[in-house]
Amino acid sequence: MQFHHHGYVSGDPRVAPAAPGATWSADLPDEADVLIVGAGPAGVLLAAQLAQFPSISTRLVERREGRLEIGQADGIQARSVETFQAFGFAGRITEEAYRITEMCFWAPDPSAPSRIVRTAREKDDPHGISEFPHLIVNQARVLDHFTEVMRDSPTRMGTDHGWEFVDLQVHEGREHPVEVHLRTTTGVDRTVHAKYVVGCDGARSGVRRSIGRSLTGDAALHAWAVMDVLAVTDFPDIRTKCAIQSSSGSILHIPREGGHLFRMYVDLGDTAADDAGAVRATTVETAVERANAILHPYTLDVQDVAWYSVYEVGHRLTDRFDDVPHDLPEGEEPDPRVFIAGDACHTHSAKAGQGMNVSMQDAFNLGWKLAHVLTGRSPASLLRTYSAERQVIAQNLIDFDKEWSALMAKKPEDFDDPGQLGEFYTTTAEFPAGFRTHYPPSQVVAGDGHQDLAKAFTVGKRFKSPRVSRVADGNPLHLGHHARADGRWRLYAFADAPADGAPGPGLTAWARWLATDPASPVVAHTRDGEDLDALFDVKVVFPVPHPEVDLGTVPPVFLPRTGPFGLVDYEKVHALHPDEDVFADRGIDPAGCVVAVRPDQYVAAVVPLTDREELPRFFAGVFSAGA
Repeated sequence: MQFHHHGYVSGDPRVAPAAPGATWSADLPDEADVLIVGAGPAGVLLAAQLAQFPSISTRLVERREGRLEIGQADGIQARSVETFQAFGFAGRITEEAYRITEMCFWAPDPSAPSRIVRTAREKDDPHGISEFPHLIVNQARVLDHFTEVMRDSPTRMGTDHGWEFVDLQVHEGREHPVEVHLRTTTGVDRTVHAKYVVGCDGARSGVRRSIGRSLTGDAALHAWAVMDVLAVTDFPDIRTKCAIQSSSGSILHIPREGGHLFRMYVDLGDTAADDAGAVRATTVETAVERANAILHPYTLDVQDVAWYSVYEVGHRLTDRFDDVPHDLPEGEEPDPRVFIAGDACHTHSAKAGQGMNVSMQDAFNLGWKLAHVLTGRSPASLLRTYSAERQVIAQNLIDFDKEWSALMAKKPEDFDDPGQLGEFYTTTAEFPAGFRTHYPPSQVVAGDGHQDLAKAFTVGKRFKSPRVSRVADGNPLHLGHHARADGRWRLYAFADAPADGAPGPGLTAWARWLATDPASPVVAHTRDGEDLDALFDVKVVFPVPHPEVDLGTVPPVFLPRTGPFGLVDYEKVHALHPDEDVFADRGIDPAGCVVAVRPDQYVAAVVPLTDREELPRFFAGVFSAGA
């Protein structure tokens, strides 16, 4: 965390200085740049991202009258914790959350099938996919943290509670073309005109309905009861995540934060096609009775039920995540004005722990793109990449969840191998952790023609943070952890070998070009009066231990001046970590290279240090001419 660059800060450095005239008001305005409907995980992340931009007027409306108190989702995958790091609260939420390190699998005892026995104990992340943990924490607390980020932002943004979405119409040709009708719970109507609207309003989304989209798919005709309970039990793995299969059904068991609460997804069995939702009337007493039958010979004495619900598994998806029509000839489609995210455009079971996580990644993908367009940096066509990228990811999620849900509902005797469920859990770990996402080439993802220069920084996949040492103070750290959700691009220069104690010729020439040549993306797209790193956060990693790097010889583009006093930023120059050689471990060519990373942490391009054409050409497609 960096502060003091605008003067001494004596209070909480996480609270940004309020932007002049940007203090949020509880009075809903007549116009807004972005109107977000729904303050669930996708909505609050998007709001927290846009709240960092004082020039963008953003409002977040929510039907609830106040804060969510007890949540629906609770699984936080490692990719989400990486995202929390960018918003500044990964450490704090990890402290209060339950951390999943392993999962146990239970099945009928072959010698006494009415009893269950533990059959396997698997590591949650056996391959070291991420340095961040897999967490369990109430969705309400996730919303709290993002709400705090909003409140502490330069805009001091809050949530407009008590407003229900009614409908919308788009009137092209106006500065604020989206006309949105809202209504309070007391029946007061209000119209807001917005440049863009984002529906984060759940599976019954009114925004989705207004743009003519619909969720299509199928139901699995299988029901589960889910309950957060405090109970006394002799089940030995009550504080470990478990998949339990017995002759009486199945349970997915998840310990919750705080050391005592836990969640159980209790198998209620198949439902009839004409059930018409009758299974949802299943009482908590019935669910507890069934849980006890599944857990035999162990018992569950429930003392308190914090939350209870019944749901039927369904897998549904919209064909687009925006309002662009289907029936127009290619090249004549308008740029989108209305978007949907999260459950508004994809639904699936809760047992894979993906709903909240994928929803937040939808919003993270969209947020920086809206900011680029609304601050005049990028053309509105950039917004077309949102649906193109995220709809495919949602389809992949549904395909995965169908397989996982079917395995969880399968009867023990129907498995060819008793270890099949555990094997599926470990071999597919990268997908539920959030790291299978691989965006194809597009306006914001370059080709992979130079992938061999940095084999393990895959173009189109998230930037997996390596460990390095900061040269200025020798502190070991994760290179990617310094990046914040501030809308900036990262350019990581992996240097060629130093020569005679000075930076190598490849890095020296590239750094000079980047800082001075009119074709350089930094020169071409940084505006007059902005700090050198206002749009591009440029860092260097040297292939030697940090004592061998002389800061006095480092090119100035890696030591930019910042703030009104022109202070030097010493946190962009790095070297090898004492216990990790990023060059060897990530397959980086000895001649060095540059890895460009998007504001949402995905690798956009890998180019050689000798490149003077591909990087400018790529960013010319991202940013508007002269912006």
